Amino acid sequence: MEGYDGYVFGCPTYHRDMTPGMKNFLFLAEKLNLVGKIGGAFGAYTHSGESAPMLFDTMEFVFKMDMTDLKALSLKEAVIETGEGLKAAQDYGRALAEKFPQ
Repeated sequence: MEGYDGYVFGCPTYHRDMTPGMKNFLFLAEKLNLVGKIGGAFGAYTHSGESAPMLFDTMEFVFKMDMTDLKALSLKEAVIETGEGLKAAQDYGRALAEKFPQ
């Protein structure tokens, strides 16, 4: 997983938390030097949406990454496949791409 200029991590919300698999992944990712790398976080949810902001905060404050100004992209499951969901994902991707040097 090393050698990239940026990383985007995603996780659904499961019982108002990140999934156990994502937590394990983050413990492994913490061993990499991600300081200053460009980052973004996204997640989907049905009832609550805590996962994406928790993931974003971990990347920003623990890993010390250069995170997008849009914060976390958290989409309700019913919105994902709509025009609104597609536009939100495109806007998020565009904002991340703009952080990379031209």
